[in-house]
Amino acid sequence: MTEPPLLKQYYSRLLVLERRAPLTAETYRIEIRRFLDWIKEEGLNLRDIDPGGLTRYLEARRSVDGIESRSAAKAISALRSFFRFIVEEGIRGDNPALIPELPRRSLRLPAVLPRESVEKIFAAADTGTPLGLRNRALFELVYSAGLRVSEAVSLNIEDVFFTQGLARVRGKGNKERLVVFGKEAADWLKRYLAESRPRLLGSRMNSALFVGRRGKRLSRKGIWKNYAQSAGFAGVSSKLHTLRHSFATELLTGGADLRSVQELLGHADLSTTQIYTHVDVSLLRENHRKYLPKLRGYDSGH
Repeated sequence: MTEPPLLKQYYSRLLVLERRAPLTAETYRIEIRRFLDWIKEEGLNLRDIDPGGLTRYLEARRSVDGIESRSAAKAISALRSFFRFIVEEGIRGDNPALIPELPRRSLRLPAVLPRESVEKIFAAADTGTPLGLRNRALFELVYSAGLRVSEAVSLNIEDVFFTQGLARVRGKGNKERLVVFGKEAADWLKRYLAESRPRLLGSRMNSALFVGRRGKRLSRKGIWKNYAQSAGFAGVSSKLHTLRHSFATELLTGGADLRSVQELLGHADLSTTQIYTHVDVSLLRENHRKYLPKLRGYDSGH
């Protein structure tokens, strides 16, 4: 099926100008293709469609395709983005997709680990071997800097600045930012670079910071597998991304402001960071129930 020229132009804009992640751009492209097919079937056009028409489209998506609130929210985000593009192109003067309310999503609090559990997982890595030492250095850096797995994977040697305690990472949409890491992570990284990485590389050349047994850049799948193994040895139920959640929660618990945490995590929107304030409150409630179950005139279960 031939792609409409307008859709091609929109897709290119997402990738080149807005620097959207390829997966996001493709999701939006597919959604807008569905929408363009629908308005053609309905005998409508982009200049005249109103919020009521968009509501009918979303209802059709729910009834025909069975989408739920999360997918409906993504569809609305795609429509808002597309009509913003339409306005900028001068095809129409308003964005009708700003009117429909996003479906409410259930609040899913990210899992966090207490410091003791984190230490158990780190200690489970066998630092007497090149791979174990690499894993310990990698886990320490992910935790200390609050990295995504993809960001840890993409790090190169020249991205780490030990004197300043900084690392240059490439986040979502290939956007660069600087993150801070602590002395513990720095010490393990230096050991890894001095003792482990040269042995894993051998005579091969590679700019990647973290490499596998054959000297190639470590993959996300490899990192997930290694972390799951360490967590299993430690007897802790945890995924690697939990370290990032724990990092953010510890910062907020320690008094860091939301804007600073947003910058460190590389969140485009402050609302994404605000989820950690809910985590912090839930931890306070848990500790309150545990240590102060009954206060005079107050039931902590309320």
